[in-house]
This record gives sequence, structure tokens and C-alpha cells, in this order.
Amino acid sequence: MNKTIRRASVFSLLLVLALLVRATWVQFYDGQALADNDKNRRKTIEQYGYPLGDIIVGGKAVTGSERTGGNSDLKYKRTYTDGSLYSAVTGFTSQVYGSTQLEALYQDVLDGTSTDLKNPVDTVTGKHAKPGDVVTTVDPAVQKAGARTLGDKKGAAVAIDPKTGKILGMVSSPSYDPSKVSGSGSSDAAEWKKLSDDEDVPTMNRALKQALPPGSTFKLVVAAAALENGLYSSVDDKTDSPNPYLLPGTHTYLKNESASAPCEDATIRTALQYSCNNVFGKLAVELGQDKVRAMAEKFGFNDAKQDVPVRAAKSLYPSDMDKAQTALSAIGQFDVTATPLQMAMVSATIANGGEQASPHMVSAVTNADGDAIKSFPDDDSKQVVSKSTASQLQSAMETVVTKGTGVNAQISGATVGGKTGTAQHGENNSQTPYAWFTSYAKDDATGKEVAVAVLVEQSDAARSEVSGNGLAAPVAKAMMKAALKD
Repeated sequence: MNKTIRRASVFSLLLVLALLVRATWVQFYDGQALADNDKNRRKTIEQYGYPLGDIIVGGKAVTGSERTGGNSDLKYKRTYTDGSLYSAVTGFTSQVYGSTQLEALYQDVLDGTSTDLKNPVDTVTGKHAKPGDVVTTVDPAVQKAGARTLGDKKGAAVAIDPKTGKILGMVSSPSYDPSKVSGSGSSDAAEWKKLSDDEDVPTMNRALKQALPPGSTFKLVVAAAALENGLYSSVDDKTDSPNPYLLPGTHTYLKNESASAPCEDATIRTALQYSCNNVFGKLAVELGQDKVRAMAEKFGFNDAKQDVPVRAAKSLYPSDMDKAQTALSAIGQFDVTATPLQMAMVSATIANGGEQASPHMVSAVTNADGDAIKSFPDDDSKQVVSKSTASQLQSAMETVVTKGTGVNAQISGATVGGKTGTAQHGENNSQTPYAWFTSYAKDDATGKEVAVAVLVEQSDAARSEVSGNGLAAPVAKAMMKAALKD
């Protein structure tokens, strides 16, 4: 063999070896990434080639699967029972538009591709496993009560069991029917365009994803900070609070909604009862922004990874404020924002003796036989404030409901505590204010408890009639009554 042929042979061998190395790399290292790529048609065909597992609410499936028919290689599509009622819980899964919320988080379980569903032989052979189910903590009665009373008002509501952290209800309005976008037909495309063009974004879960100024509901956090830091020892101690309160370093006075309310030097109880801005603005300045922020963060503010298991938007308590801004933050304005979930957590923590149970809306993920492959225990909790502080705040919140700004939340046979809030919206409060109510209720006979937060962003009510008591409290009351029933 001459030199030229030998060199050509070596070069050809190197090319073959390079090709083998590259093929091995693609098969064993890049293969899984290619298989998981959303643009890989085989993945979609696999996902919708079999009936999907279900999302369970109250022991019953609120999802299903339907044979598509025709010549489509996507043999099944997702169906929903009472889809618009539970869309804030389930999210959607679509042959074209992807998946959200629980449908997305547990997609591999629901479509049977999770390795947790397969035995060793199935894993080697690639046999498709029977899909699993996702069991939620949601109570259908609570969910229906929230959806019915919130109606067509834009907003959201969350109900939590204070002791366990189980989310009993999660409502977002306006809602949508996920079954109308689950397929790949022209009607699905038309419905998707309609949803995408809607400025109210029905597909967004406002209970988790919409963080807005919480208004006076945030005063509970400031009150907790004042008691925990020893600024006052009791909710019945008089404060040194001029009315109106001059914001430090400015010529602007912090006034109250009612000029006749007994807010001058009011106790924390009275200040919560009448929602006195002057008292809480001054409390926050005396505490300083760092102590208020520390308390807010104990309740869950500024947590960027609040998963239930769907990730919630971060509720924000800002930093680097001057004293005037700190005073405004105390009444849930300036740059303070909160989700309905966060404000439900505040009331739930106070109701539970200052202990915050981690909120969650999935109790178990099961295989086709109903055996749990993953469970979510109810014992993950932390102490946020002392039992003494929680007890005093409970007493003050109950005064708000019995004879203060939250009387519309009263429930016969139950002890109810709450706090109203009306937050400014738009530049110079030019748009309709947000109406808030956060609360808890305890059945006097059974001891059963629930905490609820409601946000109404927009309604048909006249501006002068927008209030937490008028718009949000009735929704909270309905959900609490439903939760307390056996």
C-alpha cells in the first residue's frame, strides 16, 4: 500500500470514528433533551396517544379524556367537568397551546411517562405506563361558594385551613373553560385568540399570580410588629397618634376615611376597628422600616419561591424608603403588594396561634391503583408571632367584625375575625379602588376553622360604594360558611 492510499485510509477511518462518537453523543447525551423538546412532535403524540390521568377534587375527577376521532395522530384530548369553576386549580392542557398549573407540574404523571409509574421492565422496554392522578385539597362546596358570590366581579379569593395549610378553595374571575382550548381544531384556535385578546387575561390565576396593593389589610402586619417588638404591650394601650398625622419631612397629612372616627391616640383595637391610617402610619415610623419588613417577611412577603405547588407571585414589602414612605407602606400603599394567597396566610397564621402552616393544594400524587407515589404532609409549619400576640390580634379582628368595618362577615354560631381594606388604584387614585377582606372563622360548636382572603379588583359598584366590607366580605362569608359545614 502506497503512502497516498494509506493516508486516505487513515483519514476515512478518522471520519468514521468521528461519526460514531457524534452518534453516540446524540443518542446517549442529547437524546433525552431532544425527546423532551416541546417542538418534538413525537412527544406530543406520546402525550395524547392514551387517556390522561385525572385531577381529583372532593374525591371526584374534574378532568377526563375524550377520543378525538378522525385521522389525527393525537388520539385523545383533555376534557373538564365544570371547567370554568376549577380552572384556577387545574390550569389547562392543550394539544396546541401547552399546559399550565397542576396540568403542567404533573404532566409526566398524568400522561403516564413518569418513571415513578413504571416498573424496571417497563423502563427498559419503554412500555407506556397507566397514568396517575393528582389529588387536591380543594373542597367543592367552598369553591362553589366563592365562585357564586364573586360572580362576574374581577378578582380572586383563597380559603385555607389554618391548622394544616390545606387550600380549600381558590377562585379567580373572570374565568374560562379549559376544555374549549384543549384540542387542535378551528374552534379551539378561535377560543384561544379570544382569550389572548382579552385584556382581563382570564387564563391568569389572580389568586396566586396577581400581587396588588393590599390597603388596610396590611395593618395587621404592622400591628403584629408593634406588639412583637414591645412598642405596645396590648392592643388596648392608647397610642400617641395625632389625627391627622403629618408625614415626616413633608407638608402632607395622612388622613382617615371618616373624619369623625375616634382615631386620635386610639388603641390598636380601635385603630383596626375604624381602620385609622394615622395610628398605623405613626406606628410604622416609630418601628422603622426594617422591623416592619422583618415582620412582613415572617408572614411570607418577599419570598420569591412560594410554591403551593404552583408558584405564586412574590408579595412585596419594599426597602430603602424614607419615613414618609414607610408611613404609607403601613396602610398597604406606596410599593407594598400582596396576592390574595398571601393575605389569607396572614389571617390563617393569626387564627392558628401565630403558627403558619405551609399552604398547599395537593395532598397526594397516586398511580393508577390509587397508591401514593408522593404525599404532601400537613406538618410543615413555622412560628411567626407569639401565641400572646396572635391572641390579641384575634380579639381585635373580632371587634372589626362585631362592630367595626367588617360587619358583613358575621356568621351565626361562629367566631369571626377580619380586616377590611380599600387600596388606591391608578395615578392619584384615578381608577376604581381595590376592595380587600381578609378573615378567619371558627365554629363555636365543632372548633372547625378556616381563613379566607378576597380581592375585588373591579365591579359594577359606584366608586363611592367600593369597600372591603361591601364587596369582599360577603364573598369571604360565603366561603367560610361552606367550609365550616360538616
